[in-house]
Amino acid sequence: MPAAPTARLSGPTLALLLLPPLLWAGNAIVGRLMGGVVPPITLNFLRWVLAFVLLLPLAGWVLRPGSPLWPHWRRFALLGLLGVGSYNALQYLALTTSTPMNVTLVAASMPVWMLLLGRLLYGVPVSRRAALGTALSLAGVATVLSRGDLNQLLAVQFVPGDGWIVLASILWAWYSWLLARPRPGSEPAEIRADWAAFLLAQVVMGLVWSGLFASAEWLSLPPRVEGEHAIQWGWPLAAALVYVAVGPSLVAYRCWGAAVARVGPATASFFNNLTPLFAALMSATLLGEPPRAYHALSFVLIVGGILVSSRR
Repeated sequence: MPAAPTARLSGPTLALLLLPPLLWAGNAIVGRLMGGVVPPITLNFLRWVLAFVLLLPLAGWVLRPGSPLWPHWRRFALLGLLGVGSYNALQYLALTTSTPMNVTLVAASMPVWMLLLGRLLYGVPVSRRAALGTALSLAGVATVLSRGDLNQLLAVQFVPGDGWIVLASILWAWYSWLLARPRPGSEPAEIRADWAAFLLAQVVMGLVWSGLFASAEWLSLPPRVEGEHAIQWGWPLAAALVYVAVGPSLVAYRCWGAAVARVGPATASFFNNLTPLFAALMSATLLGEPPRAYHALSFVLIVGGILVSSRR
């Protein structure tokens, strides 16, 4: 993989960059709807168990004895911890104590963490264009979240859940840089060349982490009365698991990895800011509310930030 990807934003590249935030917006809505149905960290564990089962027919060879995965297990254990075991578990956890508005607003700081980690860990300079793009993109997110009313934005009160999503954003930024800047010899070429094998190698390690986190969650659950269950099994939960395992997991992670390889994590991070816009539009559709003028303004600002930051 090139050390500094510089692919132009062609049609296929744009599709790879747009699909993950669209699917992740749906993931945030589903995570909120599953509150009270399943504990948040357990939801993340069940999600990746199903994704693991779906990946096995495509790349089961990567788990066999003698696979090139095992000599490099530390690398994939770190990727699995950041991308599989931590990020979405923290997001689901944040949604139990914070509002979707706060969570998406705080998660919009992703480009900032991308630029800072790139500078600190890899010595990538922060250009004026990137800083301007960050400001425009964040302004677009603030516009859609405040519904065009500055008073609503100023009235936001941060709660502990917002701290979880800050941590999640930092870990995801690190994960993206690890994808873009692997150390020489840290990843077997045959695994990196096969997207399903590369993702399965992360998932199998991530399941260990998410299983440990889910076990700790169950140990900390408050006592329940007789007949009350921590998980409400049924079609709503089954449908939610299928969606989060296929869309935000397999499809989005595949597209995100390919997009980061093409344009680099800093440019790709600006497309994350489309997630709250998509989430707002989805919510408006589900609630029967027509799009407002501030949606258009937000879209212009976010896209403007993307274009400014990605121009050569």
